Amino acid sequence: MQTLFFIIILLATFLTMEGITWITHKYVMHGFLWYLHEDHHKKGPGVFEKNDAFFLIFSVPSIVCIAFGVMNKTYWLAAIGFGIALYGLAYFIVHDVIIHQRLKIFTRSNNVYVRAIRWAHKMHHKHLDKYEGESFGMLVVAKKYWDKIKADKKRNADKSFVTGDSTAI
Repeated sequence: MQTLFFIIILLATFLTMEGITWITHKYVMHGFLWYLHEDHHKKGPGVFEKNDAFFLIFSVPSIVCIAFGVMNKTYWLAAIGFGIALYGLAYFIVHDVIIHQRLKIFTRSNNVYVRAIRWAHKMHHKHLDKYEGESFGMLVVAKKYWDKIKADKKRNADKSFVTGDSTAI
């Protein structure tokens, strides 16, 4: 029963992190720490960006919760730390691997979720300054992006039907 309790805490933390990410991205990264995030919107030379420092900044609460939770046998605190870490892993996979393709896998995915998340992020990046941004979350995609991808898919399917071109889908 205690294990189930810790799993629930871990999952609740993971889900809560999407809201925390949205708030942090909008008000911190596009706010007073813009000087670290700016190079993510205005790509420069090299593999790494100043923006990568956020990986270290955001890992601190996770490490602290895990360490104190395990050392003090306060396992609910460790579960929070593991939930944060799990979200960080998901963030890395979605943002760095799938969206920005820092590792060249998932380069041609036709998955509706992947296409919607990529489109939402593209709309976020169309703003090159810290103002007037949109789509600050990472894993949850606003309905308008889902609708756009579904409309594109339907349009391509209709085009394929009319022309007999199966590659249009």
